[in-house]
Amino acid sequence: MIFRTAVEHAKRHPGLIPQFFFICLGIGGASLYLFRLAKGPHVTWNKTNNPEPWNKLDPTYQYKLVAISTDYKNLKKDGPEF
Repeated sequence: MIFRTAVEHAKRHPGLIPQFFFICLGIGGASLYLFRLAKGPHVTWNKTNNPEPWNKLDPTYQYKLVAISTDYKNLKKDGPEF
C-alpha cells in the first residue's frame, strides 16, 4: 500500500525518484549496521549456553576502534582463567 503510493507519486513527480532511492539506501545501511552490532562477540542472545561471552574473548581483542598508545599484540591477560 505504501509502496504503491510512492510509485504513483514518483510517476507524477520524477524528481522524487532520487529522494526515494537515497531514503531506501539509508534505511538499508542502518539496518545492516544494526545487524552487525547485534552479532558482535560481546552480545548475549542465549544466556543458558553462554552467560558471559566476554570471558571467551582473546586478551588481544581490540574493543576500541582506534587505540593510539596501546599495543594489543603484546597485551597480557591479567585475570584468572574461568
